[in-house]
Amino acid sequence: MAFPKWVSLIFILCMITPLPISSNQSSSPEVELAQIPVLFLEHAKRSELFDRMVSIRRKIHEKPELCYEEFETSKLIRAELDRLGIPYRYPLAETGVVGLVGTGGPPFVAIRADMDALAMQESVEWEHKSKIPGKMHGCGHDAHVAMLLGAASILQDYRHKLQGTVVLVFQPAEEGGAGAKKMIDEGALEHVSAIFGLHVAADHPIGSVASRAGPILAASGFFEAVISGKGGHAAIPQHTIDPILAASNVIVSLQHLVSREADPLDSQVVTVGKFQGGGAFNVIPDSVTIGGTFRAFSKDSFIQLKQRIEEVITRQASVQRCNATVLFNEIAQPFYPATVNDKDLHEYFQKIAGDLVGPRNVFEKQPLMGAEDFSFYQEVIPGYFFFLGMKNDSQGQFKPMHSPYFRVNEDVLPYGAAFHASLATRYLLENQPKSTSTEGNFHDEL
Repeated sequence: MAFPKWVSLIFILCMITPLPISSNQSSSPEVELAQIPVLFLEHAKRSELFDRMVSIRRKIHEKPELCYEEFETSKLIRAELDRLGIPYRYPLAETGVVGLVGTGGPPFVAIRADMDALAMQESVEWEHKSKIPGKMHGCGHDAHVAMLLGAASILQDYRHKLQGTVVLVFQPAEEGGAGAKKMIDEGALEHVSAIFGLHVAADHPIGSVASRAGPILAASGFFEAVISGKGGHAAIPQHTIDPILAASNVIVSLQHLVSREADPLDSQVVTVGKFQGGGAFNVIPDSVTIGGTFRAFSKDSFIQLKQRIEEVITRQASVQRCNATVLFNEIAQPFYPATVNDKDLHEYFQKIAGDLVGPRNVFEKQPLMGAEDFSFYQEVIPGYFFFLGMKNDSQGQFKPMHSPYFRVNEDVLPYGAAFHASLATRYLLENQPKSTSTEGNFHDEL
């Protein structure tokens, strides 16, 4: 990543830093850059901004909305952007919002938050518990929105010092709806050269981050199969063609795809989580429906798994004299690519994170078999996804995401806001066009 002239950087940082820098100081450009995350974290921890982020997060938490239904959440976001004086585009992908802070010109960098909730009942008893039965923010997306709005507030305060444009991406439908893909299709990444995203993590301490270069989350797909036989009385199975027996053999055979066909060093998963068939103890049903998920980091392995799942289901069913239909239904449940962090952005992130929370609080994250539609952005432009710790043993145990007992440690909000703002601001500073008309102006003013 190329630096603009050091004179320009010191000029910019003088404008950002609350205290003036005297001409006899010998601070290097790198030292000046390192102060940006520190300043932004101090800004995010101020009571006015912190309390506002907490309030926003709690309002969203009380009224969770599922994918492509985030109308009230989107309305709240737009009201906050209006309050801050930040222009935006709406709607994208039905409920998505894209805000713009800075010069309106290049370079462009994006920071993203997902907005949707989960179809589950919250079991945490507290003042701001979900008021919508069967819906809950059990994955921290309410916090993600609050943090991005906090970053928007910081960036707007320094908008005249930004050396480019920050694109604020508020995205619907991460939980299975591939909202990122629709946002891309509708122009959310127009002119953008890089994008950053984060996720709160209950397994890392507050004030720490974890990530890695390369694959960090797996590609994911879903399948469903209907195995049809011939029903009848359980006492005379010879007059039936038993789909339950066929489905049972199918499930066992599917496990061999990973244990006997996959390279042990190439992580893959095939899990059957759905089995529906029959309703009486003494009746063999006409059909059975099974369904599950498959995951892999390699695109080739993912394609191979998909092909073999269909082959195993249909052929094993036929061994038991049954017929099988396999559906992947990519329209309703799109396949998610693997989340793969750009290597150059990883080096950049390490610098920012070290400046913000200290090198000792920057951890290497082992790849997970979970999936994230942030990966769609990474297929178009360089992207970087990281996990933001929020564990604090003094506040009790924090359950993992997608648990009905999931909680957010609200002390994490300033860290998320500062990371977003710092990653965007310094990216613009460090990726200035090689030839600009502003460098001479900075020199002249100095």
